[in-house]
Amino acid sequence: MRLKAFVLSTLATVSILSCSTPQKSVKSSTDLPKAIQLFNGKDLKNWTPKIRNYEVGENFGNTFRVEDGMMKVRYDQYDKFNFRYGHIAYNTPYSYYVLRVEYRFIGEQATEGEAWAWRNSGAMLHGQDPKTMWKDQNFPISIEAQFLGGDNDPKSIRTTSNLCTPGTHVVMNDKLFTPHCINAKSKTYHGDQWVTAEFVVLGDSVIRHVLEGQTVIEYSKPQIGGDMVDGHNPAVKKDGQPITGGYIYLQSESHPIDFRKVELYDLEKYKKQPEKLNTLIQNILNIKGSN
Repeated sequence: MRLKAFVLSTLATVSILSCSTPQKSVKSSTDLPKAIQLFNGKDLKNWTPKIRNYEVGENFGNTFRVEDGMMKVRYDQYDKFNFRYGHIAYNTPYSYYVLRVEYRFIGEQATEGEAWAWRNSGAMLHGQDPKTMWKDQNFPISIEAQFLGGDNDPKSIRTTSNLCTPGTHVVMNDKLFTPHCINAKSKTYHGDQWVTAEFVVLGDSVIRHVLEGQTVIEYSKPQIGGDMVDGHNPAVKKDGQPITGGYIYLQSESHPIDFRKVELYDLEKYKKQPEKLNTLIQNILNIKGSN
């Protein structure tokens, strides 16, 4: 508990400082763990698709594909979307890490995709093992960092890196948060521009969503609970159980999206060194993305 309290306190201080003072550039990356490229830019090696009403590993309609150095989500082989929510999981689970995802929405939504899913996707954190998902399960039990794209209307507000909780709860402001989604404090990203989303994930203590160096939402103590997961395995959904780690997924919710970078800094070996851990997190977040 002392470690968690220290991490919470120091991360809060880092968040405040990042809002009020310019970030210094990293002079050397020798002390940083090497970035793991979860997406290699060539193929779907080490990724497992799971599309609703299909078996684990079946990539119906070539939904997830690699072209032009990007992982693309496409629906050109669908007659209609028909609630075929899809996810693709990286095959190694992680607990303590910083994740960086570069994405953009493009094109038109799949036929009969639901209105709420327009320019809607996400990265699932601390997800269940895809092999434990039932055939008709719509979403993995996970913490969802929801990606939304703008509609080019300057008056429209569609924040991104929001929080959704399929089959989970979290703690916010010292209270158990049980609604399904809550918006982040981000700007709206319109059009087909690339967006770099970063996530600081520290086991079952703190999770932060970061955009352009600023924390846009923060919460703690992820745990299994609630609904929003149809067709789930009751042997896996044990309400109240803390979630200390899990699988990272990318979503397919009916709107085409491209991912050009999915990289991770594994911080597991530093979790009992809070001062070192927080220094590493600051330095990783100071590394400039490519957008």
